[in-house]
Amino acid sequence: MLRSLWSGASGMIAQQTHLDVVSNNLANVNTSGFKKVRADFQDLLYQIAREPGAPVEPDSMIPTGIQVGLGAKVVGTTRMFGVGSLQNTDNPTDLAITGDGFFQVTMPDGTIAYTRDSNWKIDANGQIVSHDGFLMDPAVVVPDGAMDFSVSKTGAISVKPEGGTAFEEIGQIELARFINPAGLRAVGGNLFVESDASGPPVVGNPGEAGYGGIEQMHLEMSNVQVVEEMVEMIVAQRAYEANSKTITTADELLRIANNLRR
Repeated sequence: MLRSLWSGASGMIAQQTHLDVVSNNLANVNTSGFKKVRADFQDLLYQIAREPGAPVEPDSMIPTGIQVGLGAKVVGTTRMFGVGSLQNTDNPTDLAITGDGFFQVTMPDGTIAYTRDSNWKIDANGQIVSHDGFLMDPAVVVPDGAMDFSVSKTGAISVKPEGGTAFEEIGQIELARFINPAGLRAVGGNLFVESDASGPPVVGNPGEAGYGGIEQMHLEMSNVQVVEEMVEMIVAQRAYEANSKTITTADELLRIANNLRR
């Protein structure tokens, strides 16, 4: 059987995954804090019919050899953590990170998850929660009747108590950083969890060395560029077509061989 049949099939499978990644990026173009994903490819094993460097005579060797590849595969999906554009909302609980770092949220099972989603709420108990109701970590409770909710660029949360005239600090936002943020495991809902690849979190305050600041009344939008993703879609489609053409051509060669007559 012609190797090109299987090489073409592997290329088509790889481009299907490529298109899946592009489609997910485009689907989340308006998702707050979403980070685009890139598909990474790698060539498959090679069949070596003639070893390069094999000796021919005592003073000469084969310069290149014969190495025939067996196709391609997707070896990874790399998440690109560049900062998205900021959108002003005039909502005091919208808190965007202007640099590196993740907000921390406490999951129902007590574990910590990480997010770049800047859309926060205050629940009926005065707690700052995500749109799914997960508590910000460290937990912050806004006193009943407090006014003028304010968050500084360094993450200090202050309010004016009922009947008061001066701001009182009620909490401090902490951000988490990772040596390899691309190694975080995405669990949906704009959340990531730690993995062996990401390494443990390093926690610090916004504005400190290496940590981004907090921009109140702003949402961090997705860093997906629609034009770039449309180009990637065209590339994936044309590559898929080209690989399917190799299968068609290999099939035609087999047909010719089957129809040989003496």
